[in-house]
Amino acid sequence: MTRYRGLLVMAIVLAALFVEKDAWAGPPTEQLRVEIDRVVKTLEDPALKGEGKTAERRQRVQTIANGTFDWAETAKRSLARHWQRLTDEQREEFVKLFGDMLERSYISKIDLYSGERVAWVSESVAGDQATVRTKVITKQGTDVPIDYHMFRRGDRWLVYDVVIENVSLVNNYRTQFNRIIQTSSYQDLITKMRTKLEESRHAETSAATR
Repeated sequence: MTRYRGLLVMAIVLAALFVEKDAWAGPPTEQLRVEIDRVVKTLEDPALKGEGKTAERRQRVQTIANGTFDWAETAKRSLARHWQRLTDEQREEFVKLFGDMLERSYISKIDLYSGERVAWVSESVAGDQATVRTKVITKQGTDVPIDYHMFRRGDRWLVYDVVIENVSLVNNYRTQFNRIIQTSSYQDLITKMRTKLEESRHAETSAATR
């Protein structure tokens, strides 16, 4: 899990830093780039700098992320076949818990990344599905491929999965969730997610009062 705690913030923030201006782009890429640019402006805003502005800065990034990612689709794909067995109330609960858990995983990391460059490599579209391929170039000169899997909802292209070095966020959680459900129960999964969320909230509260 440690590797994936910064996954979404890398997807949103790193892909926005020092973007190659001459990169090829189509509609999904352009929509993603617009949202990413908003993140960068938020992080670079002098009025939002400093520890005293941490909560406001993170809240603004979270709002942008909520308009870029479809947490419900990510949750559904992560739960896979188990999704079909849930009632509407259970699905709503799961999406809320999963979204909150992911948000806290990346929002707490937004101040840890700086200095990376990103090249927007390519885009492929098949009907209502699209993949936007990027490449993060670290300070050490290492290339890290990051792909965004998106789907069209109305006139918007939303991200439902992020793949770093061929490792999928959705597949990673799907494996974990399936293992817990198979060896224990769905309710045990929900209990573990609630516990994890409470631990994250407690850590945030403790950090804010230091």
